[in-house]
Amino acid sequence: MSSHSVDENPTECVKSVDASCSVSENDAYDFSRLPDRPRNLNMDRDRQRSFDERSLDLPCFSPPMSSRADNISRIDHFESLPFSPALRSGFDTPRSQFGHEGYPMMTEAWDALRRTMVYFRGKPVGTIAALDSSEEKVNYDQVFVRDFVPSALAFLMNGEPEIVKNFLLKTLRLQSWEKKIDRFQLGEGVMPASFKVMHDPVKNTETLIADFGESAIGRVAPVDSGFWWIILLRAYTKSTGDTSLADKPECQKGMRLILSLCLSEGFDTFPTLLCADGCCMIDRRMGVYGYPIEIQALFFLALRCALILLKQDAEGKEFVERIVKRLHALSYHMRNYFWLDFKQLNDIYRYKTEEYSHTAVNKFNVIPDSLPEWIFDFMPTHGGYFIGNVGPSKMDFRWFCLGNCVAILASLATPEQSNAIMDLIESRWEELVGEMPLKVCYPAIESHEWRIVTGCDPKNTRWSYHNGGSWPVLLWLLTAACIKTGRPHIAKRAIELIELRLCRDNWPEYYDGKVGRYIGKQARKQQTWSIAGYLVSRMMLEDPSHLGMIALEEDKQMRPPLRRSASWTF
Repeated sequence: MSSHSVDENPTECVKSVDASCSVSENDAYDFSRLPDRPRNLNMDRDRQRSFDERSLDLPCFSPPMSSRADNISRIDHFESLPFSPALRSGFDTPRSQFGHEGYPMMTEAWDALRRTMVYFRGKPVGTIAALDSSEEKVNYDQVFVRDFVPSALAFLMNGEPEIVKNFLLKTLRLQSWEKKIDRFQLGEGVMPASFKVMHDPVKNTETLIADFGESAIGRVAPVDSGFWWIILLRAYTKSTGDTSLADKPECQKGMRLILSLCLSEGFDTFPTLLCADGCCMIDRRMGVYGYPIEIQALFFLALRCALILLKQDAEGKEFVERIVKRLHALSYHMRNYFWLDFKQLNDIYRYKTEEYSHTAVNKFNVIPDSLPEWIFDFMPTHGGYFIGNVGPSKMDFRWFCLGNCVAILASLATPEQSNAIMDLIESRWEELVGEMPLKVCYPAIESHEWRIVTGCDPKNTRWSYHNGGSWPVLLWLLTAACIKTGRPHIAKRAIELIELRLCRDNWPEYYDGKVGRYIGKQARKQQTWSIAGYLVSRMMLEDPSHLGMIALEEDKQMRPPLRRSASWTF
């Protein structure tokens, strides 16, 4: 693998300053002044004309029929949530009217986030994963693509887009590197999982070192990195109103390379992406191989973002047509076959097996006896969710937070399904939120199943890490989903729980236990995305217009019929 070096005076990569904070319970933010529903903020519309007011009433999944400007604005807005990068949310650190004297946790969070910033040739290019000097660094001193997303959103919301732009361009340059694991070469469009700035004080140079999975546990390439990159490019464009970055030939090519990997034709009979274990946030063996909900939801959102960002030249138009076809198939497949509610659970419970021909009701030959006992008590009468995985004779009924929240933000979930997901969270608050938001998945696997599924992984023991652990970073996704569904009170309740402990515990990576009571046994402190996730959540609640950076409206032409039939079952 090649690397990029420059002869420059090296700038300190990370300023390692240990810090602790103590915020009393009386310092909790006063949510009484926040609206119960997204308010209609008419802020700085003129400055957004380049991105928001050019909108056409074209369906999201329809092939563009005119100019690049038309393509950029295609239902890429929330009319009820106009976005203003100029006024933002008021958290102009370090002198924030909300975050200093009255609410020190915001100031502590911003100070902690800025200490994690990484510089290359004197410019900020990202944030490291954690700044915990008490533990071995391993790869926590690197800039991870997925980890940087909440940091990037926080900076965008605060009117600091430079670090996001630099990150997007730098990771794009790394994409062009030759990528080999042993003697096998990865696809050209693969984005790195992470990168690190190496300093040579003797030669006075800085070098970027990227990891495409060859150093990861299990040696799995990150499927989600490319999707997060496209999503973040759209967030940057939406926030700044500046389309020049997305219009750059190298950015257009980068998107096409990512899309080429996931839109290629093969042996699959499903529109979902077939993935290995450990290819996303759950980066260890946890039984998510196959068609995990996290990847499918991110895939869907990335396709919708790419549809907005791609130019209408010869190459771009070809990809747009392929994206539209895939979105139609993917939305149908996910809404029908991954969705589980009380009625669908009862239908599966009564399935016949070994059916043959196109008239089969149990299309995936799921054996009713394979239904886990916990699902019958877990499923409320009103509520539902996208299950973890669906494949031949396989249904993973576990709840995965990230995939379901992204499904809401991308409008992969219909409005009815989105509300059902929120109903489930409220009905099963103790199980999914507990004392520390939020469970990455539920329930934990244990005993013999744990030995088989995880390979006796000592880090993924029951109710720990990715096996039912509680991850504060997921708060920003929950908050965005709550605002989009008009239920910010759920997010407020979760944030109030976070504020009781997260800063006092020095921003842990995750918590252990059935209700998330204990700091994770191997959790890093000063975990960057725990810090950034809290900031983004608070800023979105203060100014719901920020939601427009990360969420897309539903395409009403893609809604499935509101009835159950053979085409809705397995």
